[in-house]
Amino acid sequence: MGYKKRIAALCMAQAVLAAGYTGDTAWAAEAAASQEAETNQAVEAAAGQEAETNQIADSGIKLGITLYSLQNEYTVRFANAAADYAGEKGIELQIYDGNYDAELQINQVKQMLEDGVDGLILNPQEAVRCSECVDAAVEAGVPVIAVNTRVENDGITSYVGSDDVEAGEMIMERAAEALAGKGNVVILEGPLGQSAQLDRLQGMKNILKENPGIQVIGDKTANWSRLEAQTVMAKWLDTFDRIDAVVAENDDMALGAVQAIKDDGRIPGEDILVVSIDGSEDAQAAVQEGSILMTVYQNAEKQACVAIDVLLQALAGEEVYPEYQVPLTPYMVCS
Repeated sequence: MGYKKRIAALCMAQAVLAAGYTGDTAWAAEAAASQEAETNQAVEAAAGQEAETNQIADSGIKLGITLYSLQNEYTVRFANAAADYAGEKGIELQIYDGNYDAELQINQVKQMLEDGVDGLILNPQEAVRCSECVDAAVEAGVPVIAVNTRVENDGITSYVGSDDVEAGEMIMERAAEALAGKGNVVILEGPLGQSAQLDRLQGMKNILKENPGIQVIGDKTANWSRLEAQTVMAKWLDTFDRIDAVVAENDDMALGAVQAIKDDGRIPGEDILVVSIDGSEDAQAAVQEGSILMTVYQNAEKQACVAIDVLLQALAGEEVYPEYQVPLTPYMVCS
């Protein structure tokens, strides 16, 4: 589903805020969007097992998480939510920073297995290389949940995340609409080989096929990094005569591009449009000020809680779904 079908729900949420709701806009948007029929019943089923999983959690269970990095807001939000949720359930939790290094993540998984974790949550840096993490867990008889980015290994117990192809479609569709189907765009990608990078790019390509007037004049990885994206964007601004839009696979890279545009004496949101994915607090603020046109909010907090619940269900011997999808929500200013 494209972003257009979610706009009514988002505007409803913003109306709630205007009426006096003081919580996070993105959470309000998700609450409204959850009225849609596509809300994944499997996610609700996982959350509905809380009473049953509390019993096993109180028995001294130990879980481990390796995240591809703790240097961006999404993974920090995920780690914080996982730590809070585990604390509520009396679970001992180890969290490791993969530092964008698949080899490091493999070693971290082996260390956690040696430490005697009962279950693992894997947020892989590379879909293929991190398959070894799953192999090690399977050999040890330890269930492993992949989250947010996919790993190419059928041995995982389950996958929890959002639809990255859809996210890519949503931001490119919004850019194409704002440009009336014609213009020059540049694309900032995540780490090459990571499933989120590949799937979000595929989503963009799906929309580009429908908009032959949109020309991609620059396409480069900035590894989810704000600083790296700022450098890449600065070079593009020096190289190309006209850039109409920046399509970034995550918010940090979009914000780096925004800074480069400002440093070049141009106005982001007016001279060059910017769209992105994650729904971070900084990106939401940029949407409100007009420098980012739209960000797609993916719920790191819900992904973390669902991943833990699914892992606990597996440890309790309960059947789990092969995949749990957490819905996406566009965040933009309603006219």
